[in-house]
Amino acid sequence: MWDFDGRKALITGGANGIGLAIAQMLSDAGAEVHVFDLEENEQIPCPGIFHKVNIADSGSVQSAVETLPDDLGLLVNNAGITRDRTLAKMSDEEWRSVIDINLNGAFYLMRALAPRMRERQYGRIVNITSINGIRGKFGQANYTAAKAGLIGLTKTAARELGSKGITVNAVAPGMVLTEMAKKLPEEYLQKALDETVLKALAEPEDIANAVLFLLSDAARLITGGVIKVDSGQYI
Repeated sequence: MWDFDGRKALITGGANGIGLAIAQMLSDAGAEVHVFDLEENEQIPCPGIFHKVNIADSGSVQSAVETLPDDLGLLVNNAGITRDRTLAKMSDEEWRSVIDINLNGAFYLMRALAPRMRERQYGRIVNITSINGIRGKFGQANYTAAKAGLIGLTKTAARELGSKGITVNAVAPGMVLTEMAKKLPEEYLQKALDETVLKALAEPEDIANAVLFLLSDAARLITGGVIKVDSGQYI
């Protein structure tokens, strides 16, 4: 379906889950894939070049970016964590760690890679947000704030970088059946399924397909957009 032969891509959080599916699909489509993550997946080999990077640290991000090819033009900010707790009981560390990785990390990557994309007059950036960043979610003040912030960052970056041939978009998944999600109590999965109108929960590959579309030339005139891939869970 996709042809990324000769393109170079970076996926954060690409060792597992949605990020792994994106990295694998890009690699299968011919791209040279680079993955930023804290640990490699012991069960599934990295479908590209693995870089051990803490994206919550701006200095580490800048140093790692300097090792990447100059013509890397595709960026997927996928890395994210959850530390769920109600607002009144959430600790400073639980708040800060989620903001640092889910929002600040994306900003550090975009800031570091934007100059080379602008110089080449080409770039495709896709940020993985969430429907919960649009609607809010009980017990996820940190996560929803970060994902809502990521949508605002996406739209601002699209305005700032558009004249340089760079598109910036976001994909907002609902519940996705990653290996981690499959370990959740059955009632959580059933509640998410009940919210859908298509009566099915997304697989990681469903998110990856939307991401690859936005990275492709087929989406060359789409920027500042947020595509929900949620089986109608949001509506």
